[in-house]
Amino acid sequence: MKRESGADNTKAMPDVASNSMVDHIGGTLDWVGMSEIHLPARVSDTRVGERPVSTSIQAYVNLANPDAKGIHMSRLYLMLEETFGDHSVSPASIEQLLGNFLETHEGLSTRGFVQFDFEYSMRRPALKSSYAGWKSYTVSIKASLGEEGLCTEMYVEVPYSSTCPCSAALARQLIQEQFREDFQSGKVDVDEVFEWLGTEEGIRATPHSQRSIAQVRVLLDKAAESFPITALIDAIEEALKTPVQTAVKRIDEQEFALLNGQNLMFCEDAARRLKHALDPQPCYRDFWLRVNHLESLHAHNAVAIVTKEVDGGYLPIP
Repeated sequence: MKRESGADNTKAMPDVASNSMVDHIGGTLDWVGMSEIHLPARVSDTRVGERPVSTSIQAYVNLANPDAKGIHMSRLYLMLEETFGDHSVSPASIEQLLGNFLETHEGLSTRGFVQFDFEYSMRRPALKSSYAGWKSYTVSIKASLGEEGLCTEMYVEVPYSSTCPCSAALARQLIQEQFREDFQSGKVDVDEVFEWLGTEEGIRATPHSQRSIAQVRVLLDKAAESFPITALIDAIEEALKTPVQTAVKRIDEQEFALLNGQNLMFCEDAARRLKHALDPQPCYRDFWLRVNHLESLHAHNAVAIVTKEVDGGYLPIP
């Protein structure tokens, strides 16, 4: 008999996941779900409110039932669209999402996980002039929900400039030697020295600087109502003092050179600055940070890693 309704045809479709004739190998799985889910969203920033972002999402539940073939994977996607079509990405909406993951997988799963990766654009003023420009920062938000409740962490990458203290000292030594050679008569005229200091022959060496990257992961307080994205990026840049710039005039470039000269730092110095800046902030229950100085002298990078040293917290691993 010919079937007339689409609903009846749907009922007749095979359900391979439930009725597969392939022998089932039982066992639990840590996570099952999807990655590279691209959705527009609004993220809730503590300082600036809601901001639109384009996200790449990972969504998972564990498979705690060893006899089940799999999870209801399409439900994860549908709940992502439903939740963040109506709400911004916040700790509360994420907890609601993960709770729905588990509710719709009752008897299958006991833990849920979601991760949002996106580029976060911020308009930053130049150092001295009236110029301003957009900077993009890599941001990730991760959250898991299980018997222990909601656990939420945030990750940011912040580029900055670092000038090697060793090369600065070596450059100063060469300048001193050149000064002694050029003024060995012992008669020093202030105007003559002033002119000499503005020549390439006088300043015969300069220290080497390199673009550097701070990678910071923080575990957020359970009472957090939004994400301190701008606050964390500001704290990092204020601690390091030499954030990379966007639109600049010569007065800004000169100020940047001054800041680099006043903030000479090895990777160890940069890591200690950040640890000192983050340690007293109660909104971060734990943190892990890594600074990467992309060496201009060497073909390799210089790296330092430090954590808050919380019992049972982040491990100091690369």
